[in-house]
Amino acid sequence: MATPFMLSKDNIELQFATNHVGHFLLTNLLMETIRKTASASRKEGRIVNVSSRRHQFSYLEGIRFAKLSDPSGYNSLSAYGQSKLANILHANEIARQLKEDRVEVTANSVHPGLIATNLFRHYSFVTGEENIVIENYWPSQSQPYLSEAVLPIFCLKSLVGLAGKFVIKNVQQGAATTCYVALHPEVKGMSGQYFADSNIAKASLQANDAELAKKLWDFSLDLVRRGTNPS
Repeated sequence: MATPFMLSKDNIELQFATNHVGHFLLTNLLMETIRKTASASRKEGRIVNVSSRRHQFSYLEGIRFAKLSDPSGYNSLSAYGQSKLANILHANEIARQLKEDRVEVTANSVHPGLIATNLFRHYSFVTGEENIVIENYWPSQSQPYLSEAVLPIFCLKSLVGLAGKFVIKNVQQGAATTCYVALHPEVKGMSGQYFADSNIAKASLQANDAELAKKLWDFSLDLVRRGTNPS
């Protein structure tokens, strides 16, 4: 999450490759089986994409189609938001296609919440890297002015840690919304929706852009074809 700029083996920006392209390919490989199983069993199939509220903080254009793997202008948090926006757009486009084909399979996306996992290893407030700053630059008689810069960082870190006890979910709590959308009878027939805290939530305008979803679908198909047929 929010990693420094890196490329996958297929030369795709790593967060986008990990959070979207891999899921896109896996879902496509399973889709025929999902459709057949739903038809044969006469039971609703469900596809759930795990997105994030961070989808609201993607790049201004939503998806950087032309500059996806270009390091210029790269922002780690925006790139993460971009990949999470892609999760919602992907689910919405699947939902549209399945509804058009009258297949009894739904596709939705969820925001699981802020969960205590190692996804935050690139966040200094969580990893404690500020301690290094404070220890190395604590004000001395020769540099008393540093206290004005360092103390707010120390206080902010303490506040973040305290707030985290009330805001950050454990793994079981974080899995609740995903399990609800995947299994609960109340969600039967719902498709193309975005959920948070086991309720339908409001996604961004970009996340509800059907044209952007279709463009992403075609773009992702091209990425997958190039990756599976390098020649």
